[in-house]
Amino acid sequence: MKNRKVTLSFADGMDAHGIALCVQTASQYESSVRLTDGVRRMNAKSIMGMMALGLALGDDVTIETDGPDEDAALEAMSAFLAGE
Repeated sequence: MKNRKVTLSFADGMDAHGIALCVQTASQYESSVRLTDGVRRMNAKSIMGMMALGLALGDDVTIETDGPDEDAALEAMSAFLAGE
């Protein structure tokens, strides 16, 4: 299991379109991908779960990955959420 804390800098924000792109990014990997805001922990492959987090630009979030491609999933999610 790997994890990394990032600050959301995704240019388009985490509106419905941004959440859909986030879910698409997470779904490319076999590993489980979860995001936590310190209170709640959600499956990043779930649109409903991601919407429930209610993340906004500038929020800190921890990405947790676990599985055979956890390193690649962590890097991709980190880059996406940081707006790189």
